[in-house]
Amino acid sequence: MAHPQRRRRSDRNGRDDRNAATGKLSDNPGKVLVLGADGFIGRHIAFGLREEGWQVLASARNTNSLSHMGFETLKADLTDPQTHDPDWWRPQIADISHVVIASGVLDASDAVYEAVHVTAPKALCEALPDDANAVLISAVGIDHSETRFARYRQKAEALAQDHNLTVLRAGLVLGGTSYGGSSLARALAAMPFCIPVVGDGKQTFNPIHAADLSRIVSHALKSDPSPTPTDIGGPETITQEQILQSYRRWFGLAPVRALKLPLWCAYLLGKIGDKMRLGPISSTAVAQLQSGVLAKPDFTNLPGTIHPRGFRTFLNARPAGTQDLWHARLYLMRPVLRIVLAVLWLASGLIGLFLPATEFLPLITNAPVSDAVLIALARIGGVADIVLGVLILRGWRPRLTTLLQALLVLGYTAAFTLLAPLLWLLPLGGLLKNLPILALIGILAILEKER
Repeated sequence: MAHPQRRRRSDRNGRDDRNAATGKLSDNPGKVLVLGADGFIGRHIAFGLREEGWQVLASARNTNSLSHMGFETLKADLTDPQTHDPDWWRPQIADISHVVIASGVLDASDAVYEAVHVTAPKALCEALPDDANAVLISAVGIDHSETRFARYRQKAEALAQDHNLTVLRAGLVLGGTSYGGSSLARALAAMPFCIPVVGDGKQTFNPIHAADLSRIVSHALKSDPSPTPTDIGGPETITQEQILQSYRRWFGLAPVRALKLPLWCAYLLGKIGDKMRLGPISSTAVAQLQSGVLAKPDFTNLPGTIHPRGFRTFLNARPAGTQDLWHARLYLMRPVLRIVLAVLWLASGLIGLFLPATEFLPLITNAPVSDAVLIALARIGGVADIVLGVLILRGWRPRLTTLLQALLVLGYTAAFTLLAPLLWLLPLGGLLKNLPILALIGILAILEKER
């Protein structure tokens, strides 16, 4: 049900969040639940609120990293039906005075969109006390977009307004670190011969630093709920191409020309990214890049201590480190490695299934098992290789598939060492090639962990 206008929550001493005599915000803000605290924006908000004195309860599907970072955590998978019940949330948030809903998905099934953007937040809102103060992090431009992301963001905003939450529509959010689309932007900027841009590259953005967004969120939590969504962006308007060229200069790289990708080509790459589950390389991301992300912020109601910085100002506030350039140049190696290893496993599987036994049995002499057993093992291994190759291409549980790859390579290496140790001495490498393959699998396992 929709809640009436929420009363401001008082602390244990009966004081309001504002000092009654001066109207200033209290130095003891309270305890805040940050939903989606393991995301790029969520982490920055959690850290920023903690720095400002808030007691933060960080919630995410996987809270291990957040626990190691020193946060009190609440593990909550918003696709789990138990999080769709207000009774599940009530004991978890018994001492919560404020909430930030920063959870969301960019590209998912309708069921996941509905659960993460609507059903679970609705249950949380219904479990909140009437006097709790809450903020929803939404996105700029959803009123004029026909993507599923925009449609479910609109549903989330309608829910938020029914429950008297403040809605902050964030534009392009960047920071000292990067994730998803911001990582892709850095990767494109670090390309060796050109900088690919979607369309003509003239789409406009006004990025805001995640730390500045966090300070605005903190102010919104301490203020009366806003009746209408508020755009949040930076003071500097800049084009897609200018953002990438600025990143390139920040890396200390020589300038190169922009390569303008026709929309059909960009959308084709986005569709491939959808099929391979490559995150920021998706049709939704291409649509957003093509339309631009231009917020229309109103800073007149912000206190004088909050001054959002323009893109070039915060980009040049610190030098790029070697690790920044490494990350940018390795980022697009993740899909490359995934495709290369998938092709390797598919080819290996086809060979195992269809190579005549007369071609590989002579390589295995004095084996302790019969030829029939060796042929059966080759065919079974071929099926396993093909299945693994397909799973890799589809992006199914990347961390698990990298582990399965490593185990299969080690298993094959051990088995052939016992059956035919001379394979280590073949002129073109033989079993020696398994060592660099294991190294590539290890690198892919590292690159698959984005946060």
